[in-house]
Amino acid sequence: MKQKITIKTIAKELGVSTSTVSKALSDSHEISIETKERIRAYAEFYKYKPNSLALQLRTQKTKVIGVVVPKIVHHFFSKVISGIEEVATMRGYNVMICFSNNSYKREVENIEVLTNGSVDGLLVSISKETLENGDFSHFQNLIEDEIPLVMFDRVHQEIDCDKVIVDDQGAGYKATQHLIDIGCKHIAMVTTPEHVTVGSLRRKGYERALKESNIKIDKKLIVEVNEKENLHNEIAQLFEQKIDGIFAVNEIYAAVAIRIAKEKGLKIPEDISVIGFTDGLISEYSSPSITTIVQHGFTMGKQAAELLLDKIENNSGSTGLQTKVISSNLKIRESCIG
Repeated sequence: MKQKITIKTIAKELGVSTSTVSKALSDSHEISIETKERIRAYAEFYKYKPNSLALQLRTQKTKVIGVVVPKIVHHFFSKVISGIEEVATMRGYNVMICFSNNSYKREVENIEVLTNGSVDGLLVSISKETLENGDFSHFQNLIEDEIPLVMFDRVHQEIDCDKVIVDDQGAGYKATQHLIDIGCKHIAMVTTPEHVTVGSLRRKGYERALKESNIKIDKKLIVEVNEKENLHNEIAQLFEQKIDGIFAVNEIYAAVAIRIAKEKGLKIPEDISVIGFTDGLISEYSSPSITTIVQHGFTMGKQAAELLLDKIENNSGSTGLQTKVISSNLKIRESCIG
C-alpha cells in the first residue's frame, strides 16, 4: 500500500510545524505568502488530501464508532460486538460494523469507507492476511492522522495504539496443563499458522506446559491449519501418530478432531481427551460436548468500547497507550476425563 501523505509528513519534509502546514492549507492570514505557496506546492505535487474524519473530529462528532472484524459468523466476535454495542448505547453512540473476511484488501477498503467522516473512531481485530503479509501502513496512517483506534483480540506489537487482548499464552498453558493433569502423555495441538498472533501465543503456552512436565515437544503432534486447504484432511494426519489428548485453538478445529476420532472408532474421552477454545454453541451442543477455554468476548467488547469512547470524548493521547489483558477460564465438559 502506497504511503499516505499527511500533514505530519509535509511538516517534517519542509521543516515547519504541523500547525503551520494546517494554517497554510486553510489560507490563514497568520502564514506568509511565501510559506503558503511552498507548502501548497508540496501538497499538490504529492496529491495530499485532507482526512475528512480528522477534520470532523476537530469540529463535530458523528456519535458513531466503526468496528472491523475478520469473520461474519463467529461466536466469539458476535459476543465482542454485543459488548461493544452495550457500552456504545449506554454512552449515546451507534455502531457501524464491517467484515474483512480475513482479507487485507477488504480490511483496507473497510477502513477507508469508515474514515470518510462516518465515524468518530475505530475498533479493529486484524485479518489473517494482514498479519501474514505484515503490511500495517493503513493503521499507521490512522495513527498519524490522530484518528482514535483501539485493537482487540488479534493485534500486533508494531501498531502503537490501545489494545484489549486475552491472555492467550496463559490460556494455552491452562488447557495443556489440564490434559497433563488428567494423565495425557501424547498431547497434540491444532493451531493456526505462526503469523496469526493468537495461535502463536497459545502454542507458546502449550509448549511451556509440556516443558514444565518434562514431556518432549514433538513437532509431528502440532498441525498448523491452512484453512484454504481441506480442514478434515489436515487434522486427520494427527491420528497417524500416537495421541491421547488434543488442544485445539478454536471450537471448530476441536469439533472436527472429535469427528475424525469417531470415524476411526476412537472413544471420547476414554481414548482421546479434547479441549477447544471459545465457548460457543458448537462446544455446548457437540456430542460429546467440548471442554473449552472461555475467552469472555462480551467483556473484551465492553472494555475495548470504553477505551475508544474515553479516547474520543477526552480527545486524548495524554494518558498514554494502554493494553488491557483479560484472563480466561476452563469450562469442563464431556470431551475430557476428570
